[in-house]
Formats: sequence, structure tokens, C-alpha cells
Amino acid sequence: MNPVVRPIKTAAETALVEQFTAVKSSLPGDRSVREAAFGAVVEGLPHRRIEEWKYTDLRALMKEAKPLASAPSKAEIEAAKESVPFAAIRKPDALVVNGVLAELGSLPNGVEAISLARAYADNHPLLAKFGEAEAPGDNAAIALNTAFVSDGVLLTVKAGTKLDEPLHLAFVQQGAGHAAYARVLVVVEEGASLTLIESHTGKGAHQTNSYVELLAGDRTDVTLVKLQAEDLATQHLATLALKLGAEANLTTVNVARGSALGRQQLFVKFEGDNSKASLNGISLSGGQRHLDTTLFVDHASFGCESREQFKQVLDGESRSIFQGKILVRQNAQKTDGRMMMRALMLSEGAEADLKPELEIYADDVQCAHGATCAAIEEDYLFYLMARGIPKKEAEAMLIEAFVDDVLEAVEDEPLRGEIQAVTNEWLRVRD
Repeated sequence: MNPVVRPIKTAAETALVEQFTAVKSSLPGDRSVREAAFGAVVEGLPHRRIEEWKYTDLRALMKEAKPLASAPSKAEIEAAKESVPFAAIRKPDALVVNGVLAELGSLPNGVEAISLARAYADNHPLLAKFGEAEAPGDNAAIALNTAFVSDGVLLTVKAGTKLDEPLHLAFVQQGAGHAAYARVLVVVEEGASLTLIESHTGKGAHQTNSYVELLAGDRTDVTLVKLQAEDLATQHLATLALKLGAEANLTTVNVARGSALGRQQLFVKFEGDNSKASLNGISLSGGQRHLDTTLFVDHASFGCESREQFKQVLDGESRSIFQGKILVRQNAQKTDGRMMMRALMLSEGAEADLKPELEIYADDVQCAHGATCAAIEEDYLFYLMARGIPKKEAEAMLIEAFVDDVLEAVEDEPLRGEIQAVTNEWLRVRD
């Protein structure tokens, strides 16, 4: 008889089991769904022997499981408002503090929103739409969110609604170190257009786990801009799951510069024909940060186009990961998918891991991928310094030029200017 070998649970794994056992009866919604989700991680957190977590060994990196966040106080909510970015151009339409929807602003005509907690209480029909984007439920970050989440936002943009200004969804962590889980569903109905800002800020040694699912109907036009700028002591696990209908246009721009350990997961499915997606990202890491971007694009329909462009800037002893996969199914003829990732190394101690993949089952497609990793070009640096520009300023100019074409995907000029200010601030401190 072969013995069953079970690894000894880490402190974090033990704490997660204890937490779930203590709170599962008090959490809203279907308990069996939560228990099934937690069952995906109860045997242990993912480690480097699991391919999709090869470069981010969560079992080793997650040293502890913080206690679950309690509802924020009025003082914490007021303090949270002070740390919300982009407030000059758009105050939060939904403010989520410590995983709880603290405030819901006055929304434009054609937009409706309800808190997830209220939706659970009312058994809202929109709850049934969670999961339509088909992100893998056994993924550790998603499973933990499903098990522990208690609040968030359900947002609907009605058919034909054209929003002139962006909506802003702000997540803020306040108070002592804790774990916060929030979930968002955005339904963009046929013919509607939306620009959505998702920002993550806050101070302290927190653990953030967010799940955003967006369902874009036929002939929709959607732009998603995310800023992750949480405190250096924070652990940030985030998932964005997207489903596109027919003739839809999608643009995403993700800027990561915060947290000691961060992982952004994107799952994109083309469910309708002749849709287009432009997926873009910038990762800015210094010190000993560990920032991971994992992307899966599922071409499941005819004549769709995807462009993936991700850039990493690394300093100190940081580590940045990009692993992206494009799947082209047999019926997805006339697919055009192109993925490019580039890393700019500012120090000898930094590490960039780039892993592009194509998996193609159709025969009438155009697909390509590429990856580059290099230091700043010395000739360019010398050219600028020879004209009296100090070395640090010259480096900053070259780094700005390196990331600028990613930021050009943000068509809203005031918003693009705010994002550029974030990158310029990182260039100043390189934390």
C-alpha cells in the first residue's frame, strides 16, 4: 500500500482554515458555494510545482493570514477619502473601505448600482451572472475570494447608455493589518459605452483580495483603467474576468507600483464574433517587490482581434513576472492575436520572468508573441547627459519614453495625465 503524503500546513494555511471555520455560518449567500470554493485551497496554497504559480510561490511568500477586516468606522471612511487618487478629475462613484461598500455616489442616468451585501439579502437576480466570464473557480485567489467575500458592488450600465465621464471604483485599506475581500460585477448592456477607473490605495500591512467580473454585451465600448498603489507592506491578489459579446471593443490599462507582493490575473473570453481587445499594462518595481501579471485570452469566436502589450521597469532587487497565454479554439477562424512583453532592467539585482504562450487549434489565423529584456541603452543616456541633463533625469526621460505608448491607450486626457503623474512619482523614488 502506498502511503499518502500530506505536507505540513504553513501558519497561513492553518489560519485560513481556522478563519473559514469560524465565519462560514455568518457569511451571506449560498454556504455550499463557499465551502466548495474553499475546498480548492484547503489542502494548501499554490506553490512553484503548479505551473500557473511557478514564479509566484504563494505558499512560501504568504507568511501569515491576516485576520478578517471588520466594518470600517466613520473615522476610517473619512480618512480613506483623503487617499483616493484621481479625485481631482472624478470622485469615487463607489468607495470600498476594508472590503465594505462605504459610500455609493450619485450615478449618471442609465447606471444602476447595489451593494453586494444588499444583493445577497435580496437574492438579487444579478448574482446568477457571477461566473459567466468563466474564470477558473479553482484558482487559489478566486477561490479565497469566493469563500470569504461579504460585500462589493453590482453595477449595470443600461443598453444604449453613452457615458461622457469615467466612473470611479475606489478600494482603500485603513486601520490595523487585516485581510479584505471584495467582489464587483459590471454588466454593460448592448450598445453602451463605459470608462471605469479601479484604484487601490491605503496604508498598512494588509492583504487585499479583489475580484472584478465584467460582462460586455454586443456592440459595447469599454475602457478599464486600474491603478494598484497600495502600501509596500501590502499583499495584493486581484482578478479581472471579462466576457465580450459580438462587435465589442475593449481596452484595459493596468498600472502596478504598490505592495510588496502583488499578482494581477486577467481572464478574457471572446464569446461574440468580430470583437477587439487591447490589453495593456505597466509594472514598476523597486526594492524587493514581487509583482506578477498573469493573463489568459480565450479566442472562442470568429474574426476577433487581441493586442497584448505589457512593460516592466525593475530596480533594486525586485522581481517582475509576466506570463500570458492566447488560446485559439477550432471555431475561432480569422483570429488575429499578438502579444508583446518588454522588461527594462535598471539594476543587476533585479529579475524579470517573461513567459508568452500560444495554443492554436484553428488554421486560418494570424498570431504572434515576443519578449525582450534589456538595460537602458548607454548611447541614448550618453546623448542626453552630453547635453547637460543629469544622469537621473536622463534615465527618467528614457523610462518615460519606454512606457508612454502603453499610456496612450488611455484616450481620456485628464485621466492619462493623472496616470503619468503616478509613473513620474515612481521615477523619483523608485521604491
